[in-house]
Amino acid sequence: MGKRMFDAGEQAWPEEAPFHTPVFVVTHEKREPWQRAGGTTFHFVNDGIEPALDQAREVAGDRDVRIAGGGATILEYVNAGLIDEFAIALSPVLFGSGIRLFEGVDAGRVALEPVRAEPTRRVTHLTYAVRER
Repeated sequence: MGKRMFDAGEQAWPEEAPFHTPVFVVTHEKREPWQRAGGTTFHFVNDGIEPALDQAREVAGDRDVRIAGGGATILEYVNAGLIDEFAIALSPVLFGSGIRLFEGVDAGRVALEPVRAEPTRRVTHLTYAVRER
């Protein structure tokens, strides 16, 4: 998870944070782990995206590792070739400003291959595979 997403959620999440698993926050800030009820512990990794991913993989074992936003963090992982597949929940709700997810993708190295689109009345779930060009 990126630091901006963590900062936005830190005040908004309930006492029992919604993840129920270790969460590795990519940040420049040094901070002790923050344990929440329900099994969520936020670990703050300040030496880059790859060490954060390595720590998450170690904890996950044979399970999937999920990378959450913000957009800048996801972009770093996409451009580093460290994401196999990603999902977007697209909803026609305007929240104000933000970071455009695909702005800055290295299109000379990365191709996005549509895998699935699941529309509902309120949201469309899009899944893409990330491939090297």
